[in-house]
Amino acid sequence: MKNKIFFIIFLGFMQFVSAQIEFEARASKTTLGANERLQIDFVMNEDGDNFNPPTFEGFRVMAGPFQSVNYSWINGKKTFSKSFSYVLIPTQKGTFSIKPASIEFDGKIFKTNPIKITVTQAVEQPKNPNSPDYKAGEGVHLVADVSNGNPYVNEPITVVYKLYFDPRFTIRNVKEEKNPKYNNFWSQHIDMKQLKAEPATYNGKDYAMVVWRKVLLYPQKEGKLPIEPLKISMDVEVPTGRRNIFMEPEYAATSKTVTAGDRSINVKPLPENGKPVNFSGAVGSFNFTVSPSKNKLKTNESLQLKISVSGKGNLKLITLPKPEVPTALEMYEPEHTENVETPLSGMAGSITDTYTIVPQTKGKYPIQPLQFTYFDLATKTYKTITSKEIILDVLQGENITNQDPKDTHKQAVTKVSQFEFIQLTTTLEPKNKAPFLGSTWFYIGLLLPWIFIPIIIFIRKKKEAAAADVVGNRIKSTHKLAKKYLSEAYKNLTHKELFYISLEKAIHNFLKAKLHIETAEMSRENIQHLLENKGANNETVIEFLQLMNNCDRARYAPLSDNVMQQDYEKAVHLITQLEKELK
Repeated sequence: MKNKIFFIIFLGFMQFVSAQIEFEARASKTTLGANERLQIDFVMNEDGDNFNPPTFEGFRVMAGPFQSVNYSWINGKKTFSKSFSYVLIPTQKGTFSIKPASIEFDGKIFKTNPIKITVTQAVEQPKNPNSPDYKAGEGVHLVADVSNGNPYVNEPITVVYKLYFDPRFTIRNVKEEKNPKYNNFWSQHIDMKQLKAEPATYNGKDYAMVVWRKVLLYPQKEGKLPIEPLKISMDVEVPTGRRNIFMEPEYAATSKTVTAGDRSINVKPLPENGKPVNFSGAVGSFNFTVSPSKNKLKTNESLQLKISVSGKGNLKLITLPKPEVPTALEMYEPEHTENVETPLSGMAGSITDTYTIVPQTKGKYPIQPLQFTYFDLATKTYKTITSKEIILDVLQGENITNQDPKDTHKQAVTKVSQFEFIQLTTTLEPKNKAPFLGSTWFYIGLLLPWIFIPIIIFIRKKKEAAAADVVGNRIKSTHKLAKKYLSEAYKNLTHKELFYISLEKAIHNFLKAKLHIETAEMSRENIQHLLENKGANNETVIEFLQLMNNCDRARYAPLSDNVMQQDYEKAVHLITQLEKELK
């Protein structure tokens, strides 16, 4: 007897163990090189739903997820396995954690254990000329072409990144893994409207070439300046050399990461010989103009003085000279505008500072000449452009004090501000206002509550009377139910077939709402049984079933409008009655 009890307990324990759910993550390796691939499998021994993978920090998903389901029978026992697989490649070196994935089974959430993965330096892989990795390594190259490796400070240079690949390859999913920062350079990316492959030659071999990126650089300091490499990754499909049954070439997929390599630019300083004192760093070929909007005006009128540099060079890096004006001229901060294009050849266009100047007193006032100096790359020399002296003739305006025109170094005091015209309207308020206490609005606010109290009492009594009207409320409830379930049938009272279809649908919706059954369960016996169990009277149930039979027969038999009206009223009555009787 004891042996039987022990055997039963043992079988129950084994059944409990076998019924346990397992969900785990498995990695093909826990240490790999930066150029190797990793496979992660999330395996469950039950058919779970709502699989949610981790983010795979430190890795890029090359392929997946691949889902597989396996059934097996061993000694009459069925086993089940469901897995989700990913192929990953590292994006950087270090130690990373594959965080838990989750899945739902039987209303519960199950998670995998985290896995630590260490990514080391790239490892030497065996060179098999027939392997896709070897072919991709030999047939894909990223090159950075620099237009000038020995420029002056602020002389424009261009870097064009070109991707060469074997024309037999198919390149997909190209992504930038490392983006250069171009330290110590002013940089501007040139818009690439469309990437297009074209025939090219690299190392004496024929390739397809795509210009991946164009960058315009202006070195900001002298010396040896490094350019960080651009690093991009991609999926590559390479031909295997075999053909399928249709004699089409077969391809194998692999991943490839290429870099443009480290580059350095030897930047020359601008020559000190002949450098003017007022040189501010402009390099290129420029024109310089200083022009007022008017030379003759009245006091308190304004003019605009435009200082502009145009041409080709480092325009966005230039500081324009500031004019000096007599104290009798009030000058405001300039408005800076730029009209500069940035093609691959370098900046071109113009920059302008516009000063607003308002004279305060009558007289003639000079604006001294301005100088602009730049380094000319064509002649390798410094050039200075000097503007002409500008004389402003200020005539006497209104409401000003006279002042000796020769005294240009004294600030005039005006009686009327030049900005007085802005104040177009004025709002006046009395200084001595009447107090609120005792005012008309005070008494209105005091009386309003006494006015509203009778209104509130009247509305409340009306609601209580309506609640006490049992018959009226019953009629309202009946109309509400009829509107809820029978509105469509009422609309079709003039069309027999549509009326009975709508009526039958209303009856079904009512039964679904009250009995919680579906259309497939609506047999007459089942409906009668459920209605009686929920407390409906036997007579009401019989009438309700007769109404359902009428709906079935009426669509194929000639009926008058009176019969349809009677069936509609009967449906309203029965639905209202059942609403009261059902528990």
